[in-house]
Amino acid sequence: LHTPGGSIAATESLVDYLHRVFKDDIRAIVPQIAMSAGTMIACSCATIEMTKHSNLGPIDPHFGSLPAYGVVEEFKRACKEVKKDPSKTAIWQTIIRQYSPSFLGQCENAIKWSDEFVQKQLETVMFKGETNAKIKAKKIVKTLTNYRGNKTHERHIHYDECKAMGLKVSLLEDGQPLQDAVLTVHHCFMHTLMNTAAFKIIESHIGRSFVKQQVIQQVVLQQ
Repeated sequence: LHTPGGSIAATESLVDYLHRVFKDDIRAIVPQIAMSAGTMIACSCATIEMTKHSNLGPIDPHFGSLPAYGVVEEFKRACKEVKKDPSKTAIWQTIIRQYSPSFLGQCENAIKWSDEFVQKQLETVMFKGETNAKIKAKKIVKTLTNYRGNKTHERHIHYDECKAMGLKVSLLEDGQPLQDAVLTVHHCFMHTLMNTAAFKIIESHIGRSFVKQQVIQQVVLQQ
C-alpha cells in the first residue's frame, strides 16, 4: 500500500473483493505511507508490515478540505455558545450559513460509515476469534478518529504508535530478504511513475505487465 487515501465507497468495495478472493489471509505492506483510506485498507488485513520510516494516518472522513468531525464539533460548539450567550448568534450564522442543506447530516453519516467499517474489519479479521476483539477494535478506532488528539488529517502515525494502540504490526527491517524485495519493487515503480509517461501499471508475479501511458500531443502552428 502506498496511497494518500480516497473515498470510503471505493475502499469498501476493494476490501470486499479482496476478502472474497483471499478470505482473511491478507497482509498489508506499507513501505512509505498509507493515509486515510489506505489506513482503512491496512486495518482490514490480518497483519501490517511497516518500516521505521513508514506511517499510517487518521481515518476521519473529509468533504474536500472540510473534516467531517470538525464540522460536527463546530456545530455543537455553535449551539452551546449561542444557548449560553444569544448575542453570538450573528457571528455563528455567518459560519453556519456556508453549509449546504443536509451537509451536517452527510458529515454524521460519513463518520458513522467510516467508524463502523473499520470496527467491523478489525473485529472480524485482525482480531478474529479473540475474546476481547470488540474492545481492541473500539480502542483503535477511537485513536484513529480522535480529531482533537490528531489535530490534522495529514498527521503521520508511525510504527511505535501503531503498535501501542493495539494494531498487529511488525517491522520489515526484522526480515532483510523481505525488506529488500519490498523496497526494490516500491522504488522501481515510484521511479517509473515519476520519470516516464506511465500513470498506471499492473504487473503479475511472473513479470507480465499492463502499462497505461499519457499521450502527449504536440501541435505545430504555422505562420
